[in-house]
Formats: sequence, structure tokens, C-alpha cells
Amino acid sequence: MATYNRLPVTFTRGEGVWLWDTAGKRYLDALSGIAVCGLGHAHPAVQETLCEQAGNLIHTSNLYRIGAQETLGETLITLSGMDKAFFCNSGAEANEAAIKIARLYAHNQGIKDPAILVTESSFHGRTLATLSATGSRKVQAGFEPLVQGFVRVPYDDLEAVETAAANRPNITAILLEPIQGEGGINIPARDYLNRLRELCDRRGWLFMLDEIQTGMGRTGHLFSFQGNGIQPDVVTLAKGLGNGFPIGACLARGEAARVLGPGTHGTTFGGSPLACRVAQTVIETLQHKRLADHASRMGDFLLAGFQQTLGGIEGVAEVRGRGLMIGIELDRPSGDLVPQALEAGLLINVTAERVVRLLPPLIIERAEADLLLRELSLLIKRFLQAPADSTTPES
Repeated sequence: MATYNRLPVTFTRGEGVWLWDTAGKRYLDALSGIAVCGLGHAHPAVQETLCEQAGNLIHTSNLYRIGAQETLGETLITLSGMDKAFFCNSGAEANEAAIKIARLYAHNQGIKDPAILVTESSFHGRTLATLSATGSRKVQAGFEPLVQGFVRVPYDDLEAVETAAANRPNITAILLEPIQGEGGINIPARDYLNRLRELCDRRGWLFMLDEIQTGMGRTGHLFSFQGNGIQPDVVTLAKGLGNGFPIGACLARGEAARVLGPGTHGTTFGGSPLACRVAQTVIETLQHKRLADHASRMGDFLLAGFQQTLGGIEGVAEVRGRGLMIGIELDRPSGDLVPQALEAGLLINVTAERVVRLLPPLIIERAEADLLLRELSLLIKRFLQAPADSTTPES
């Protein structure tokens, strides 16, 4: 089905931060499969685990105990400070689990029509519940009636949250991204999450963080919330957790961890021996190689480089980022930059129509970062110097 406007390229192999197409041309991957391949392509430890586990056992179902699942759960709980884990296959499924936790949590308290507070410009998935939570009319259009029970406020606006809290006594949870990825690499004030945590404590709300794009070391911490020194009640993971192998997780603590019981939720494929062994290998590699720290250093280098190279140039609105999650906002629709970068051997993405989004693998080294900085800066300067009518909106 025509659900994607695909670029005219097919990749046949990858190694580290590089991909090769059918003609043998090499590309620097500055998108990582949309924040998925944090360890890069064809990582030897992931390859070894996949082959070994596939030769032993792939699937049994959650009707039985799964040793690899229990090991991964203990690892994530120890590293995150949470209490329980539910494993699934994707970020949307992880967010569905979080939404169900919030609703059952509320119903257990006698709240008949609970609401979850979400934000504008957010992205939480494309299932009916998660697209209803998403703050993008483009994602929602044509799929009405949407799932009810969401109250939307502007991102990084504490006053709006306080107003909603005063006017909507049925709000029982907040769901938001620590940094908005699809929304344009929107980074809130440093104390935004801390003050939301305090508000949730006062109100008895669940504080739920969608770390599907920000998690697994991308922002300089294994979990982005650790940079704020806070603890959520629910956190969702996917993308970088499996380095390309499908796996999602919903972690919870305290009362939120005790809400779901037998029969209230489930999954056929989630938490399989194969998926959990791969995710365990990914986490161990991230920890052993200190890749969150490396992402912080490389991110600082790229951010400073792009700010120096592009800052002050007419047409560049802002360069922002945290760790290896960088956005270069232009003053015009910038979708044409994607095929231009492809031609130059760079894989990038434009989101929110005018934000060049960079999500390179966490293993990127200085020489590769230098290349990305130099080539992309040149492309953006050329793009901004082109006649205005030569650009087209992102498809």
C-alpha cells in the first residue's frame, strides 16, 4: 500500500554509520533508521546474538516463563529505577500500554471518564489511541472519530497545564516526550519536566514519559529523564532498544506498576526470547562502550559546529539539540533538502516541514561527524541561496 513516498534508493548492506546501495554508492546515515540503529549497522555483537538465539529458540508465547525476558526486565528495572516491565513489539504498542495503565488506574479510583493530558506537536504513534494522543492534525485527518479522553495543551507551557488542571478535574495522567522528535526537535526549559513531576505529585496524576525516540543513550543519558534527576511513573521505550529488531517496552513503578493483571493486557509476539536477547545485547554494548557519554560529546561537537557554521545566516531560524538529537530549523519548507542530501551521499530527514532532523548512530566518530558537518552545512547554504520558488513543501 502507498503509505510512504519512498526515495529512489535501495540499500543492500551496512557497516557502522555507512550504508551501500545497489550500485555500490556509499552513504553516511545521519538518521539511523529514525533513531533505531544506535549501534550502527551490522553490529557484530547484535549479529552474533541473533544467530545464536535463532538457532536455539525464537518464540514460545507468554503462556510460559521466558528467561531472556526476565533477564531483560531486571536489567531495565535496575537501570531505570522502575519496578515492572511489559514487553511488546513497537513504540505505538508501548504507548498503548501506558494509556491503558492510566485509564485503569483512574477507573480503580472511581473516575468514570478519565482524561490524559497531552501536548501539541507531539507524536505517540499511529494506532487509533496513539494518533488521538498525537498533536498533529496531519496524522489524525480522516481517521475520525478519534479516541476520546485526551486534553491537549501547548508544549513547554506550565501555565497551560495548571489551567487545564484547574478546569478538568478528570485528568489523571500526563503523557509527553522529554524532547519532541517528530515535532521538530523541540527542547523544553530545563526545569519543565521537574515542575511537571511536582504537579503530578500534588494532583495524584501519573507522570508518563514517551522515551521511544529519546531513550537508549541518544540524549546523553540512557534515559533522557535521568538528565533531570527525576523519576516518572511510566516510561515507554522502543526504537534504539533493539537496534533494528522490533521490540518495545512499557516500564512502570509504584501504583502504576500494579494496575495491569492477568487478562487486562497481552501480546502474542512481545518479549520473545529472540527480541529480548537482542535488546539485552544492545544495552550491554551501550553500557560497556559508554555510548551515552560518547553521544553527548559528539552531539555537543555537532551542535556547536552547526551553530558556528549556520548561525546568523539568513534563512536559518535556529540550531538546537541535545546529544545526538539535533534540529536545524529553516524559515521555509525544506523537504527538497532530503533528495539533495541523498545525491550527496547523506541520509537526513526533514520533519515539521522545515526542521532538518539529525539522529546519527551513537557510534559516530569525529571524522564522520566532521564530514556530516561540512557536507550538510554546504547543502543548506546552497538550498537557502536558491530562488524561493524552487522549493516545495515536504510530502
